[in-house]
Amino acid sequence: MGKEIATREQDYSQWYNDLVIKGQLADYSAVRGCMVIKPYGYALWENMRDVLDRKFKDTGHQNAYFPLFVPKSLFEAEEKNAEGFAKECAVVTHYRLKSDESRPGKLMVDPEAKLEEELVVRPTSEAIIWNTYKGWIQSYRDLPILVNQWANVVRWEMRTRLFLRTAEFLWQEGHTAHATKEEAIVETKLMLDVYSDFVENWMALPVIKGIKTPNERFAGAEDTYCIEALMQDGKALQAGTSHFLGQNFAKAFDVKFSDRENKLDYVWATSWGVSTRLIGALVMAHSDDDGLILPPKIAPIQVVIVPIYKGEEQKAQLDEKVHAIIKGLKALGITVKYDDSENQRPGWKFAEYELKGIPIRLAIGARDLQNNVVEVARRDTKEKQSVSLDGIEDYIKNLLEEIQQNIYNRALAFREAHISTADTWDEFVNILDTKAGFISAHWDGTPETEDKIKELAKATIRCIPLNNPQEEGKCIFSGNPSTQRVLFARAY
Repeated sequence: MGKEIATREQDYSQWYNDLVIKGQLADYSAVRGCMVIKPYGYALWENMRDVLDRKFKDTGHQNAYFPLFVPKSLFEAEEKNAEGFAKECAVVTHYRLKSDESRPGKLMVDPEAKLEEELVVRPTSEAIIWNTYKGWIQSYRDLPILVNQWANVVRWEMRTRLFLRTAEFLWQEGHTAHATKEEAIVETKLMLDVYSDFVENWMALPVIKGIKTPNERFAGAEDTYCIEALMQDGKALQAGTSHFLGQNFAKAFDVKFSDRENKLDYVWATSWGVSTRLIGALVMAHSDDDGLILPPKIAPIQVVIVPIYKGEEQKAQLDEKVHAIIKGLKALGITVKYDDSENQRPGWKFAEYELKGIPIRLAIGARDLQNNVVEVARRDTKEKQSVSLDGIEDYIKNLLEEIQQNIYNRALAFREAHISTADTWDEFVNILDTKAGFISAHWDGTPETEDKIKELAKATIRCIPLNNPQEEGKCIFSGNPSTQRVLFARAY
């Protein structure tokens, strides 16, 4: 079949790439570090996007769109943000090509078409958006501004991996403006809750909500809140971030408003985003050595039906029954595909849909029709069952809910089994090298210690969990006093 994939145990990285490519989610492109998202992968992204978009609108946000290009002077305005992204920026310097007379048929950059000011291809949009907000905000009556955009961004990564780290990726970025610090912090935490609800209840992936250390926070933010998930190789993946930006961008772009007492003050800001990296998380957290396992709530196809027949007469009888089932499933909002194509045998189709992670497969033949049954195979456990055709639609609806919950429970059990406590440096390193996962350990709170741990162990502080219990202890590295444990892990 040519669909062989590496096992997780043999080569986790190759296994991941095999699933993304052979599961038809994405492909490599002619542009170094960029990917082509294939129709099946894009359908998955659309489902995720649609749920998130509804959640954003339900919490009062509106969509807008801002330019792809940011004038360099605007990009430089907020220094920390500019410095944080400087090494990843793609820059437009010219606006025209012309024929290269020394090489017939070839083109060269026209030296006379140099831009007066260089343009940064957005790695993130705070600069262009806050420059725009300056014209939108004069008074407290103009606040809050609750805007989101669905867009692409470019970060010139040197080492890339499909979905997880590419030079260009799709995402959403929310940018809000508020009259008070308190209001902005409430917004930051609200969006973190929106993300965690989506990732847990739609993607079936448990997350830990926390706050980043100063070393790890977003460039230009006062605080970065995050959700951290655990992959099957024991590495962590940041699944979403929400930033309290304070008044940093308002000051950089001179965005002031007159408050109710008619006093001028700088606006308070937030930004928040998730990207197509979530598809990478989905693949790594749930899938197995036979292919993708997709949670029913966001799977592009929830049910596939494969007929098994000989001759046109049997096919006609099956068609009649299957079309009735499809009608019933669609009435319940279930997406279904009827694969009655004749170019592949049923066994090939079974393997193909297993690889693509379709939650439920129905197989029905002439004898099944006589016995009023259908074979139901679930992707998460690979269990097969002969089920009565009477009430099959409700059976499938309930089974999809059961599969969704089972996928979540499995990921949760894995994460719980991979949260360890370390009290000494030796313990810490041993857990990293053998069990991996999250390690709860004391840290003295200094960036110097954090940097040293990262250098020696290749592990970072993923977050300080929200509502973290305070306890006296000693830092695993320096031995200095510590007031709380934080979560370390090696990460993507």
